[in-house]
Amino acid sequence: MITEDTQVQACLEQICQQGCRQVNRIIQQLKQGTRLPETQHLTPFQNTLLLQELQNIMAVYTETGNCRLN
Repeated sequence: MITEDTQVQACLEQICQQGCRQVNRIIQQLKQGTRLPETQHLTPFQNTLLLQELQNIMAVYTETGNCRLN
């Protein structure tokens, strides 16, 4: 499910354009509660939503093998 929140959608697009490795790094940072330049304008709820969406997106790539995670 992709969120209907336009701010989160914009962040998703910006982050996903950085590639699989960077997306996985960002996921780890968000899990640790790190505020990133890309997410400074988001509320805590939006950060949580962003993290969930990124994890869902990356799960598809992991399952299909279309993304190198190393």
